[in-house]
Amino acid sequence: MHRLRFPDAVRFYLFPGRPVLYHSIIPPDAAIPRRTLSESAVPNPDKIRLVKDHNRSSIVFSIARSGGRIYTGTSDFKVLGGELTDAKFEPKELYAHDSYVTSVVAAGDLLISGSYDCSLIWFDTKTNARVRKIDGAHAKWIRHLALSPDGKKLASVGDDMVCRVWDVATGKKLLELRGHEEKTPTHYLSMLYAVAWSADGKRIATGDKVGHIVVWDSETGASVGTMETPVMYTWDPTARRHSIGGIRSLAFSPDGKLLAVVALGWRGNIDHLEGNARVEIMNVADGTRYHEFPDSKFKGLVNDLKFHPSGDWLVGVGGAGDGCILFFDVKGKKLIRAEKAGVHLHALLLDDTGDTLWTAGHNRVSMYSLKG
Repeated sequence: MHRLRFPDAVRFYLFPGRPVLYHSIIPPDAAIPRRTLSESAVPNPDKIRLVKDHNRSSIVFSIARSGGRIYTGTSDFKVLGGELTDAKFEPKELYAHDSYVTSVVAAGDLLISGSYDCSLIWFDTKTNARVRKIDGAHAKWIRHLALSPDGKKLASVGDDMVCRVWDVATGKKLLELRGHEEKTPTHYLSMLYAVAWSADGKRIATGDKVGHIVVWDSETGASVGTMETPVMYTWDPTARRHSIGGIRSLAFSPDGKLLAVVALGWRGNIDHLEGNARVEIMNVADGTRYHEFPDSKFKGLVNDLKFHPSGDWLVGVGGAGDGCILFFDVKGKKLIRAEKAGVHLHALLLDDTGDTLWTAGHNRVSMYSLKG
């Protein structure tokens, strides 16, 4: 089992032999805003309702869906699958890696997973058989996978600071995208956490520890733009001489004009996750900031986010021991709602209609309805 390095590898807050680090996104006495979108906006975050959840002994880092099945990647190195139509959602083990399974995507009957063991595994859910394994797909820990909208290409990022694009059908490597420095400005190792595709499949965005974003042409591999979100990175040159932070998730708006970025804002004590939960939205065309959502009431790391298919609102998940689901009105530039989740959350999944939300986190997978 790989050991996490403190403090740089903080995505999952899990340190073998050490306590889990948490800092609450929502203070117990905080008033939770509940603002309503226009009545024509259906589904609506104000209608969020828990439908079912599944508790387990491990941390769930990633979640994917294909048809009526949900798949997860976990801290006990396993990839699990289960039927949503079952009265009780009880996912079963399909296969395993040699370390944490940090990302899982579903392309029809194919599952592809990435892990801290630096490998990618293809698995056929119809035959229940492994199709291929690419050892050393990255030289360091794999952080995230993203599937192209047509399901034909896979983008992967890892701490070797490279984004690689793969052919889903054959496993052939198509591109290597290099535009992120291996070390931070203070000469410590950096990390490449996030990757996302635009809805038309023409662009890929990657984001790293120091808040540097690169937008790529998905066909040629050429860099077509960069953006900076420096508040998402903190360096302490005096007390501890180390850093914390990094972009944890990226999401293009459905029209491809905006790119949403999430992480933890600047904090005064890097030994604690005390910074404000931070969401920034950038203009893809020129790299300028469209809006930012810093809110002192909501503290902690936001791990994942998605646009609603309409593009009207964003949903992000993260938090601390009690976890949080945050909804943002994109056009209105305001927080719509914050919902306590009960556990720290690592990933979310929103269906094509925006009616249903799945979340994955510490010891739990949950399903929510947004239809009331």
